[in-house]
This record gives sequence, C-alpha cells and structure tokens, in this order.
Amino acid sequence: MSERLHPQDVMKALASVKAAGEMKDIVSLGWVKDVEVEEGAVTVTLALPNSSDPASAVVADSVRREVARLNAGEVRVRLVARHGASSGASSNLIPQVKNTVAVASGKGGVGKSTVAVNLAVALRRAGARVGLMDTDVYGPSVPALIGSRSAPTVVDGKLEPSVEHGIKLISIAYFLPQDEAVIWRGPMLHKTIRQFLEDVRWGELDYLVMDLPPGTGDIQLSLSQTIPLTGAVIVSTPQDVALGVASKAIAMFQKLGVPILGVVENMSGYVCPHCGAREDIFGHGGARAAAARMHFPFLGEIPLAIDIRKQSDRGQPVAEDESTPYGKAFRDVAVELTKQVELARRSASQEIAIE
Repeated sequence: MSERLHPQDVMKALASVKAAGEMKDIVSLGWVKDVEVEEGAVTVTLALPNSSDPASAVVADSVRREVARLNAGEVRVRLVARHGASSGASSNLIPQVKNTVAVASGKGGVGKSTVAVNLAVALRRAGARVGLMDTDVYGPSVPALIGSRSAPTVVDGKLEPSVEHGIKLISIAYFLPQDEAVIWRGPMLHKTIRQFLEDVRWGELDYLVMDLPPGTGDIQLSLSQTIPLTGAVIVSTPQDVALGVASKAIAMFQKLGVPILGVVENMSGYVCPHCGAREDIFGHGGARAAAARMHFPFLGEIPLAIDIRKQSDRGQPVAEDESTPYGKAFRDVAVELTKQVELARRSASQEIAIE
C-alpha cells in the first residue's frame, strides 16, 4: 500500500461507484459513512438503504474493486443499515419531507381512507405542514372525502398539488375519467407512485400521509422500495375477521423493514345520538387487544357515527371540529401518532451492523 494514500484518495475513487437505478454515485448519495486507512488495509463503511438486498453486495464488490486499484492492500467493506429503514428505499426523492406515514389495512371496508384524511386534518390542526397522497389507484376516494374542488396544475414542469383544508393533495382521481376502471400491472403502478413523489412540488412538509390500497399488493411494495417510510398505521375494525386480515398487513410491513407506528380501531362502538345508548355493533377493544398481543402501540378508537358518514359524503372531514366526540378522537389519535413518529425517528438514527 502506498504511504501517500489518504481517506480522501479513497473517497475520490468511490465517487465512480453507482448503484443500480441511481443517478448519483454512492459518495453523493451519502452512502459512504467512513473510510479508515491503516497499514496494509483500508476499511470502507457503507450506510446503505437496505444492506440485506442482493444489490448491496454488487455495490460492495464495486467498492472493493475500485479501492484495490489504489494498491490499498487488504480491502474491507463493512455494511450498516439504518434500523427501521424500508427495503431498497431511496432517500432523495422527497428530501424536504420530514416524516412519511403510510395508512394501511388488511382488507377494504374498514374506513381506512376516512381515517387517513381525518388524521391528516388533525395533524394540520396541530400546526404541522401536511401533504396527503392517495396511492389507491384502483379506488381513489381521498379527493371526494376531503372536498377537493380544484385539480393540480403544472408549474415549471412539475405538478403543483391541490390544497384543501391547508393540506397538499395528489390523487390519480384527478387524471382519470370518473367512471374509468384502472387495470394496471406492477410496472405501471410503480411508475405512478414514483411520479407522485418526485414530480409533485410537495415543498417542506412535516408529514406526508399516504392512503394505501387495502391488502398487500404491488403498490405497498413499490412505495416501501421507493422511499424510506417513517412507519405505517394499521386501521382495523374490532371484529375478529378484520383483525386477522390486518395481521397480514402488519407481517408484510415487517418483512419490508417498515416500522409499525400503531393500530387504530375504527367503527369502535355506536352511540345513539337520541338516547345516548352505546351498541358495539362490530365488537369493541379487539384492535387494542391485538396491538397489545403483538407489542405494537395502540393509537386510539374512532366511534361509529352517522355524522362521519354524512360529512365524508359531503367532503367535510369531521376532524375539523374537535368539539365533537369523533373530532376529539381523531385529535387524540394524531397526538399519539406524533409520539410514535418521534420514537421511530430516534430508533432509525441508531445504525446496526450487518454481519
């Protein structure tokens, strides 16, 4: 090994290494965490988005090859991964967005989109800068639920999102005829998700809330592999069937390395507006018990109320009025979510070595 070799020489060599699908080199992407030059050896530490991905081994081999050309002696490559980072996610598509929260469910019909919209409103009412991304291309309902009156516009070659209730909004519903069915395969879905991220002028946001389709399909996989998700919120009703399917969504996110921020029990008990009697139509407490059993946070309960249905049909999120029981419920869920997001961010900053 040359006596004149310095860490900066190694960094210059690594500036020629690119990962598949990335426009920038690994140095520009910030993936080179450390370079140690010792007598007869060089150790390069790489902080990759997903060190368990087979593509990471290709990057590591390229690093060894480039450093070996410097007559560095033994070349060691140490891979580290950020705890909680999503699989294969690139971190530079939406650099001004602090937190990305996916709202998901195991099955349809549990009110996931209603929860996503009102959760976004509750976060905005708490003073946060919020965006809302409708990724359910098969059944986009977010614009209707939030009462969107204007479509996105194009500014300098990028989409300027619609703004409703102080929230920036994008949805495939703006770009398709109302009655047209979407029949797309995985690559088209992936392209759409990527465009919604990098071709939309989101600006600085504290939260980008993403309403995912129900189940465990291509969109969930594409989103998790495109950006690092702060975490996922799982929406379920209290009944056993819904909870059983919700556990599959949880298992999917765990396999993708996405933290579970918590579980929300929707349609949790009906209170008669006339007599005040409570009826647990779909049961009660099932989601709380399931969250405790699986050791995940329980974010709160949203009651079953006819006003939620009526106002949602009119495009008036109930979270705008915190004087109502359901408005207060969404506010409480938002408060718990912010706590879990902060914990997830702290956890993600702790890097673990991959053997």
